[in-house]
Amino acid sequence: MLSRDFIGFSLSSVMAHRTRSILTTMGIAVGIAAVVLLTSIGEGVNRFVLAEFTQFGTNIVAINPGKVTTFGAPTGVFNTVRPLSLEDSDALNKIPYVTSVVPVVQGNAEVEGQGRTRRTMVYGVGSQFPGAFKFGVAAGGFLPDDDPRAPRAYAVLGSKLKNELFGEANALGERIRVGGDRYRVVGYMQSKGQVLGFDLDDTVYIPAARALDLFGREGLMEIDVLYAEGAPAEEVVAGVNRVLISRHGGEDFTVTTQQQMLDVLGSVLGVLTFAVGALGGISLLVGGVGILTIMIIAVRERTSEIGLLRALGATRQQILRVFLGEAVILSALGGLMGLALGIGGAWLLHFLIPAMPVHTPVSYILMAEAMAVVIGLAAGVTPARRAAAMEPLEALRAE
Repeated sequence: MLSRDFIGFSLSSVMAHRTRSILTTMGIAVGIAAVVLLTSIGEGVNRFVLAEFTQFGTNIVAINPGKVTTFGAPTGVFNTVRPLSLEDSDALNKIPYVTSVVPVVQGNAEVEGQGRTRRTMVYGVGSQFPGAFKFGVAAGGFLPDDDPRAPRAYAVLGSKLKNELFGEANALGERIRVGGDRYRVVGYMQSKGQVLGFDLDDTVYIPAARALDLFGREGLMEIDVLYAEGAPAEEVVAGVNRVLISRHGGEDFTVTTQQQMLDVLGSVLGVLTFAVGALGGISLLVGGVGILTIMIIAVRERTSEIGLLRALGATRQQILRVFLGEAVILSALGGLMGLALGIGGAWLLHFLIPAMPVHTPVSYILMAEAMAVVIGLAAGVTPARRAAAMEPLEALRAE
């Protein structure tokens, strides 16, 4: 049997039972559509979250008080944790490749201005904050480079907080109260929007030393170190460890690079994408069972046809290929229908809910179609082998 005859025979067998073939392909189509749609949502969420994290740059090292890892040594004086101080922040500026160091203290407090009061997030930071995190100042300036231990009572408003307190009026030079303390507004920021549900515009920035007093904290919550593009992160981390160990007398802090955070986040989101894809894969397996059932029925119905083909000289391998070809055709057509449904559903979902991040990589499309063909091939093996094993006389007599 020539290749073109083999393909034509398989197609004609599929077309001879249109209703049955359509129902069979729909089983695969629903499975592929579910896989494509769910993985598109998972991949969209993955890309969205990573984009939210990387908008501040990838060359950042975060330092937090306390050591994450544990040791076997007994607790006691060697287990004490010194808080991160403003002096620690100053010392880190001397590390090679470091371009900015930002001490961070945050909390929630009432902010009063122009007779209006609003409870909002208060960030105690240093003067290098906008450059380190790519924030823009809309008017005025950011906090000046004062003595970090005795800074002036200046404040910078987020764009939303500025509008809530002052509306369209010029806020520069106005007096506000943050947690009861008086501050002068020296600038307000450009809109930054929300990041993972946190509104970065509904904020006020004050010097870190004053935030420590406001919230009654002994030390900083975090120190963020920005290093030059292309600089070796390992050397920067080694420099941070060297400076802080010499100041604290031990490693009572945790250093985390942005890449480490992205790796952990990526692995978590990768598991999420796999999980939602696996849910869609259940539907795909159901479609595979449908092909298996239909092919078994087809072998029983076409026993005489198989016997005639064998009597006319068709080999067992050719009979095997015919029935495998039918299974592959059914699954491939179902896969194409499923791709159309899945991609269309993803597009429609994003159209109806623009905030829903959806992304369908080409690699997912190719993998989904290949998966459909493989499942069809696997489902057709048993019926095809049963057909190929028939003896010509027995098959003709069965009719």
